[in-house]
Amino acid sequence: MYRFLLTPRWWGINVFVLLAVPFCVFMGSWQLSRFEGRVQDHRAATGQAASDRREAARPLDSMLPVDKSTSGRRVTASGRYGRQLLVPGRELDGRSGFYVLTLLRTDSGRSLPVVRGWLPGTAGASRAPAAPGGEVTVTGALQASETPGGAGARGGLPAGQTAAISSATLVNLVPDRLYDAWVTLDRADAGMKAVPVTAPEGTGLDLKAFQNLGYTGEWFVFAGFVVFMWFRLLRREVEFQRDAALGLVPGPEQEREQEGQGGSEEQGRSSAPTAV
Repeated sequence: MYRFLLTPRWWGINVFVLLAVPFCVFMGSWQLSRFEGRVQDHRAATGQAASDRREAARPLDSMLPVDKSTSGRRVTASGRYGRQLLVPGRELDGRSGFYVLTLLRTDSGRSLPVVRGWLPGTAGASRAPAAPGGEVTVTGALQASETPGGAGARGGLPAGQTAAISSATLVNLVPDRLYDAWVTLDRADAGMKAVPVTAPEGTGLDLKAFQNLGYTGEWFVFAGFVVFMWFRLLRREVEFQRDAALGLVPGPEQEREQEGQGGSEEQGRSSAPTAV
């Protein structure tokens, strides 16, 4: 009954199934491993953030460039505050407000963007407290430059405001040579709230992480669908063969006999003498 599995048609179906199922399982496992990797990165970043708050601050230059291992680490830098900018559209504790960002001119000749704190409401230069004068030493968490067009980005900002804390954005607003990083102070200045540390990009349980989890489910569903369709086709073929054996439907031999009989009748008609 199952001799049909050796026909060329079923050879093609079987080869497709044998290739498709392992491929779908492999892709699903790969997407699952990417999700698990993001979960591990998130846990590591969370644990590191907790330990970073307890460790001693290190010199800024010793922690550059910023990567997953240095993001969120406590650093210290000295210099004089210069140009001040506002970063609108930032939320804290469920309230909308803005960051107060001031450039710290260090002895290296470059300026470090320092987020001195957060204030609620609409961004306004008159609402932002002035930066301390003279030589200062700041201590805070090191952060990587934001992606321009990412967090809080919007067009048409007034002068003195920036959408992203990024050297690529700030270079168009100030003449300073900038560090490709920024610092959020441990303790905010002048009654402002300190801005919490953010996890490095690609380490949080964000939309991309759950997309990986969704793709995992899709690939495993595809593998199950291929197996389901193979069994369905097999069942239909077996039922057809059984019905043909019982004479309920014409089998291949009966179809050939019918074709042969039809051809004989047609030949007989064509060879019969035609009455004149």
